[in-house]
Amino acid sequence: MALRDFALLVFVCVVWASSNILSKIVVSDMNVPPLFYAALRFALVAFLVSPWLLPMPRPRWRLIAVALFMGAGGFALLFVGLKTSTPSAAAVVSQAGAPCTTLLSMALLGERVRWRRGIGVALTLLGVLVVMYDPHGFAVSPGLWFMLAGAIVNSFGAVLMKQMEGVRPLQFQAWVGLASFAPLSILSAMLEPGQMRAGLVAGWPFLAAVVYSALAVSVAAHTLYYGLIQRYEANLVSALTLITPLATIGLGVLITHDRFDARMAIGAAVAIAGVLIIVLRPNQVAALLLGIRTRGP
Repeated sequence: MALRDFALLVFVCVVWASSNILSKIVVSDMNVPPLFYAALRFALVAFLVSPWLLPMPRPRWRLIAVALFMGAGGFALLFVGLKTSTPSAAAVVSQAGAPCTTLLSMALLGERVRWRRGIGVALTLLGVLVVMYDPHGFAVSPGLWFMLAGAIVNSFGAVLMKQMEGVRPLQFQAWVGLASFAPLSILSAMLEPGQMRAGLVAGWPFLAAVVYSALAVSVAAHTLYYGLIQRYEANLVSALTLITPLATIGLGVLITHDRFDARMAIGAAVAIAGVLIIVLRPNQVAALLLGIRTRGP
């Protein structure tokens, strides 16, 4: 990979990592309801890339299902999870998406997994368990369970997307935004009373966060990522996106003062090693969609 393109990929990963930290600040420090935040973000994404909506890819039902899994479903769980978990721990637990995608590909698509990828799956899940475990047992914050559920939901979307062809990146982003805005708005109205007032109280920093997450993260960074995918092997680019959880941990320690001890270090190292083994094996669905998984909220 050319040095310029590597620097571009590092930039994309840092943008994704910064989004993890920013999302934590929005839902915790600003006290903005997570579903409301997600709904506004997807509304802005849909507006920004609306010219790419048509023609609608087929099969339409699969496109909507993928958009809901990887948009409203996955992101809702991720944002809710960040309310009570640290970005560092969330970044590691989210890596469970790679082995989940592999296992679902086996069950639903009939893919064969050889022993090396099997080791990668086992290592990733082991690393996630190490992060979630403490000496007194599985005293896990509810947030991490939500993060794990979000990773599984995204994996279902990834497997469904495997069976679609010819969907351009911005077209996919447009349909994710459009399909996600309505259900998230309804859920927010039902479950998050006073969400509009909370957004107004948060003021311009909240508005700036919505614009940054939609424009810089969902549109710009993701478009750059797929541009790199087109120029280089998907496995190589996807493996390098593991910079994102590492950057999230670093930024989490510096900005949100996440606790980073030996258990976190060991769990993160084992999980990331497992994901690396998975994506370096010839498994296109895991490689292409790791960028979606690693970018986080």
